[in-house]
Amino acid sequence: MGNLEEHTIIHIQVPVTGMTCAACAFSVEKVLKKQEGVENCAVNFANETVQLTIDSDKTSVEKLQSKVQSVGYDLILTSDDTRTQVEAYKTQKHDSLKRSAIGSAILGIPVSILGMFFMNEPWVPWVSWILSTPVVFYFGKNFFFNAWKQALHRSANMDTLVAVSTGVAYFFSVFTTLFPEFWHHRGLHAHIYFEASAIVIVFVLIGKLLEENAKSNTSSAIKKLIGFQPKTVWLIVNGEEQQVPIEEVHVGDRVVVKPGERIAVDGKVLFGHSFVDESMISGEPIPVEKAKGAKVFSGTINQQGTLKFLAEKVGSETLLSQIIKRVQEAQGSKAPIQKLVDKIASVFVPVVLGIAVVTFFSWMVLGGTNAFSYALITSVSVLVIACPCALGLATPTAIMVGIGKAAEEGMLIKDAESLELAHRLDTIVLDKTGTLTEGKPSIKDSFGLQNSHILDVFLSVEQASSHPLAQAIIPFLKEKNGKNQTLTQFENVVGKGVKAVLKETTYFLGSVKWMRELGIYQENQLYNNWQNLGYTTVFLANEKEIIAGIALEDTIKADAKKAIETLQEAGIEIVMLTGDNLKTAQKVALELGITQFKAEVLPSDKSKIVREFQQKGNVVGMVGDGINDSEALAHADVSIAMSKGSDVAMDVAKITLISDQLTKISEVINLSKRTQSIIQQNLFWAFIYNIIGIPIAAGVLFPINGFLMNPMLAGAAMAFSSVSVVTNSLRLKK
Repeated sequence: MGNLEEHTIIHIQVPVTGMTCAACAFSVEKVLKKQEGVENCAVNFANETVQLTIDSDKTSVEKLQSKVQSVGYDLILTSDDTRTQVEAYKTQKHDSLKRSAIGSAILGIPVSILGMFFMNEPWVPWVSWILSTPVVFYFGKNFFFNAWKQALHRSANMDTLVAVSTGVAYFFSVFTTLFPEFWHHRGLHAHIYFEASAIVIVFVLIGKLLEENAKSNTSSAIKKLIGFQPKTVWLIVNGEEQQVPIEEVHVGDRVVVKPGERIAVDGKVLFGHSFVDESMISGEPIPVEKAKGAKVFSGTINQQGTLKFLAEKVGSETLLSQIIKRVQEAQGSKAPIQKLVDKIASVFVPVVLGIAVVTFFSWMVLGGTNAFSYALITSVSVLVIACPCALGLATPTAIMVGIGKAAEEGMLIKDAESLELAHRLDTIVLDKTGTLTEGKPSIKDSFGLQNSHILDVFLSVEQASSHPLAQAIIPFLKEKNGKNQTLTQFENVVGKGVKAVLKETTYFLGSVKWMRELGIYQENQLYNNWQNLGYTTVFLANEKEIIAGIALEDTIKADAKKAIETLQEAGIEIVMLTGDNLKTAQKVALELGITQFKAEVLPSDKSKIVREFQQKGNVVGMVGDGINDSEALAHADVSIAMSKGSDVAMDVAKITLISDQLTKISEVINLSKRTQSIIQQNLFWAFIYNIIGIPIAAGVLFPINGFLMNPMLAGAAMAFSSVSVVTNSLRLKK
């Protein structure tokens, strides 16, 4: 029975539609958790998915979809075209937001100008009414729908604040426009607040559009990873090559991959010889030689010869599929981030509404002959002064200015979360190749090339060779005035090097290992030094002895040492990870003053190490440039990519260093500190007006000095709080 129960438990990730804020995610999660058969449920507002663990004997995704639909949301059920449906939904949502933001701004800005500079003109209320109506009830309709949803679930968020305050301001203004004499007869000025209702909706819509743009970048990383999976593959069927869809490949099939093609599935080479670009897996720039018995992996690129191999892992079992899955899980496993303003609003809105109601009835009881007038004015003043314009602007304006400043300085920051979190980093994990180093081999040393004949032989053999290192060596030999000679014989010795004959003399070009096998390697201090330094070596020998050699190394970036020192001085722990060998890793770490490093690590190892630090309570930043870094980048608290790296790494990472300067990492951290400080100041200013203004708007000063706040003054206080917040944010530009 135990085994049967295990088989009924399924794990699935399903797209969710209709969510507009973190509170919506909470509502969906709350509904799903109540359903029988749901073992676990985690809704992620950032990527609009829900990760479900359900007992398929007790419930189904279709049943859960029905429950979610009953509260105003929906699930996109898994099918062949799920990805297409999700993309269509997100595109439609983004386009709708964009139209609403632009449309509301076109109509709302003139209303604001009229309210600020022409408020005493008799025609202004009517024009403002006409212009603000579509802003509030067409472009801003979702705020009212969402506020209603929240009310049904006895909760409140920013949508509730927007709906209540803009709604009250709008309808109060309509009443005043139609019946101005109501206030005149009571000795009060008939003021309208159409501009308040319109401009709040404009600001919030623009903020939501910016948020949607940032969220859309998350899925583009997955798209690029999936793009590395070939859609078709060549199979050997009955001795003949046939091109079939990748879905038809099974374990045990014989697969053919031709030069320039991507390898479709994981397997083992049966026949052929080639070099395969595995940089997306290992991060190392030099293609790997493949011959009989070697392993090949999905998504890597076959560069030269044709390979025939046995399919060992297909579909979701391939290494590339596992990387895709882990990136998706890493992005989806992050709990929905309840925005600070939403947390505050969940308490603030009911409190403000309560104060407004208490204010109204208090004045109805204590207001005397003008009880109703006083009650209406004070309660509206409370709602207007509590309008969330400054609250809504406090964080986004600081973030927008901070991100703009970062872009000017060569740092592309994709979302607010990373900019807010970077100042808390205490551990930074760095990839070696392409991040700390240039990512391409360069000549470090050589010997035996003073002899022009040997120089010519070396160049001639290298030009006939197909080895990737030849691309770095040939220009070096040409600079030394090497001349190409005609070889009378050339043989590629698989896995070892090349054998050539020039003017009846046989030459061998290859690694230390082959020189030893040929019996012509002799211990030499220079060779030992090269090995100890972690250099990649290429030797030229005749049938008797080694006559020349070249050492290559991936060069450390010029600003790497300074960047590491600056971070260490700030108390940040630096960890270097690389897929390269131990000696090379030791050399780089020693030069840069890095005490913690790991060599020969796989992509999954990198993400595991990031998680280990996080489990210890560290706030971890990951800096990388390759596809092999994408899993670790997705898991890190703050992810940073180098702009010269892979597109996938840049899409997964939340920060990209446009200039590729490592010293920019510390600049990002410093900017984060300043931005966080500005956000805290903004929130203080946003609330100090409410803390002081709401009681005054409610009329607490009336018994003392007869002061009763006019809604116009409440609107001015609200506007002043917004101006102070924006002005404070602009200080980040300095």
